[in-house]
Amino acid sequence: MKRELFPSALSALSRKAAATIFASFYLATAVPGTAHAQQSVPIVRDAEIEALVRDYARPIWQAAGVSKSGITIVLVNDRRFNAFVDGRRLFVNTGALMTAETPNEIIGVVAHETGHLAGGHQQRLRDQLARAQTMAIVAGLLGLGAMAAGAATNNGELAQGGMGITMGGTELARRTLLSYQRGEETAADRSAVMYLEKTGQSAKGMLKTFARFQSALSLSGTQVDPYLVSHPMPRDRIANLQTLAESSPYYNNVDAPELQLRHDMMRAKIAAFTGEASTTRMFRKDPTGIPAAYGDAIYTFLHGNLKSALAKTDALIKKMPANPYLYELRGDVLLKENKPKEAAVAYAKAVSLDPAKSGLLQVSYGQALLAIGDSASAEKAAAALKKGLDRDKENVSGYRYLAQAYGQLGEIADADLATAEGYFYGGGYKDAKIFAARAQQAMKRGSPGWLRAQDIINFKVPGKKNN
Repeated sequence: MKRELFPSALSALSRKAAATIFASFYLATAVPGTAHAQQSVPIVRDAEIEALVRDYARPIWQAAGVSKSGITIVLVNDRRFNAFVDGRRLFVNTGALMTAETPNEIIGVVAHETGHLAGGHQQRLRDQLARAQTMAIVAGLLGLGAMAAGAATNNGELAQGGMGITMGGTELARRTLLSYQRGEETAADRSAVMYLEKTGQSAKGMLKTFARFQSALSLSGTQVDPYLVSHPMPRDRIANLQTLAESSPYYNNVDAPELQLRHDMMRAKIAAFTGEASTTRMFRKDPTGIPAAYGDAIYTFLHGNLKSALAKTDALIKKMPANPYLYELRGDVLLKENKPKEAAVAYAKAVSLDPAKSGLLQVSYGQALLAIGDSASAEKAAAALKKGLDRDKENVSGYRYLAQAYGQLGEIADADLATAEGYFYGGGYKDAKIFAARAQQAMKRGSPGWLRAQDIINFKVPGKKNN
């Protein structure tokens, strides 16, 4: 059940999201295991950004008591400032990450969405939807009964009254549901302030976010009936929270410089990958600093000279030799330059420096090893890819590379199973079952691979009739 930070009709105007995707920063078209898998949500995978947002979320989740609930961060390639929860997943738009000038603004967003998760709002909303549907059905039946009675007795007023009952009951159900949702949004806002207080952080970023929404709404000229939307109006949210936020002893706290630097580098990366030619305006206070240089190096890699991109990346590595994502970028450049051996060395360094132990970096390392083309490298590639997929089981591209590695090694059954896994996590269940059955024919009955293939064959798509 999707719960948005702010309804799309009131969010900032969307600009066309045109991304050039390569290597570590790429798009998937579905989120397995959720309703969004059927909606082709454009998902961005990036080790650096995912690690940063998890670092933002970790203390909030601990304060809310949900740190052991298995919540996953999912990045959505959408330039609108928005976030929402669905199941145990927290979706954050890249537009929100790029627009927010400080970590505190995104931490406030995470805190709000965590309020929904900790409060069990998704299940309660489902219950309210069921009640609203029941109200509408009852009203409809009563109205139909009155209209039928009016027709039978030739009483036009009774028939017209029946129509009014039907329409009025449906409208009452809708307004009741919207009122309930606005109440939950207010509760999530207040919970967010509480989590921020517990973690010694300011709620100033939340107020700035709501002020941004109010400004966007005012500029759009949209006239909105506050009783016909699912969220309180931005000005009301600010009014409800300002006194509470400002009373906190942490209200004037600012983000740590090293966290701000990571945030700015993230913004620069998103800007470069989504087609921004320059980060000068974004970092006008420090146009020659590390974030601006990082964005320039990535943009040069995507659209310029690869030798220049490599030189710019190496200059950054000299300034930040312990940053794994700079070595990742170095690997990306070298792989695109058709130098897989050197790329593998760079990715291996990134993996060794990565505190988050991202499966994505392992997969990039395996991809480079695979591109070398000899059997020894293919064996190393298969090992690296399996390790990466153990950490990140839904990495569709990783399974494709693993299948190629097994193919080079002549292990056809394992290649078919890896292909089946890729189709499965990409939502292509029919093809997944075909390749799983093919793999199973060459595997020992009861072996781990055979059992996994059987799981795929037996999988039933949620919400669909299965033969």
